[in-house]
Amino acid sequence: MQDDKHIHSGHRQRMRAKFIQSGLDGFETHESLELLLYYAVPRKDTNPLAHRLLDSFGSLSAVFDAPVDALKECGLSENAAILLKLVPQVSRLYLDDKVDSSKAVDVENIGARLMHKFVGRDYEAVVLMLLDAKRKEVFCGVISKGSVNSCDLYIRKVIENAMIYNASFVILAHNHPSGFALPSMADIETTKTVSSALSLVGVRLLDHIVVADEDYVSMRQSGLCTDVL
Repeated sequence: MQDDKHIHSGHRQRMRAKFIQSGLDGFETHESLELLLYYAVPRKDTNPLAHRLLDSFGSLSAVFDAPVDALKECGLSENAAILLKLVPQVSRLYLDDKVDSSKAVDVENIGARLMHKFVGRDYEAVVLMLLDAKRKEVFCGVISKGSVNSCDLYIRKVIENAMIYNASFVILAHNHPSGFALPSMADIETTKTVSSALSLVGVRLLDHIVVADEDYVSMRQSGLCTDVL
C-alpha cells in the first residue's frame, strides 16, 4: 500500500514537471483531465477516473458541460465536480478579460467577438452590448437568462441600460443552447420590437447575433430585419 502511494506520488510529480516545462502540449486528453483532477482528488489515482469520465460523456467538453449530479454519479466528489464545472466559466472570464474594449467596435466582426460570452452556458442567455457615439464599448454583459422572447421585461432592461450608460448604439446577442444559429420568427419579431422601442429614445440597434455551438448568424449581415437594422 505504501509502495503504491510512492508510485502515484512520483507519477504526479512527473506530470506536473511535464506541464511546467511545456504546458498541455504533448498531453493526451485523458492526461489533461487526470492532471486537473489532482487538485480535487489528492489521495487517489485519477487516471482511471479520467478515462471513466471521458467514456461516459464522450469528450472533454462534454465532461465540463455535464451537470454536477451526473459527474458525481461517475464517482466524483462534489468538490471535484465543481472544479470541472469551473473550467468553462473561468475560460469565459479569461476570454472576456483579453478583449481590448478601448477601441471602436468592429461591427462587421462583432459575432466572432461575442461568441465567447456563451462558453459554458447550457441555458439561453441574452447579452447586451452598448456603444457610445464613437462606437466604443461602454457596457457588455448578460441581462437576461431564459427565453429571449420574454419581451416586456427584456425590452425594459435594454432601454434602462441604454439610458444608464448614455449609449448611442446597441448590439444584442443570444444563444440557442441545443439547436442551430438560424434565427426563429420569434427572434426576428423580438428584434423589430426592441429596435422600435430604442428608436423612441434616440438609440439605434445595430445588430442581433444568434449563437449556437461554434456558429453564429448576424441578422444584419444575413439581410434579416432589413427594415430596422
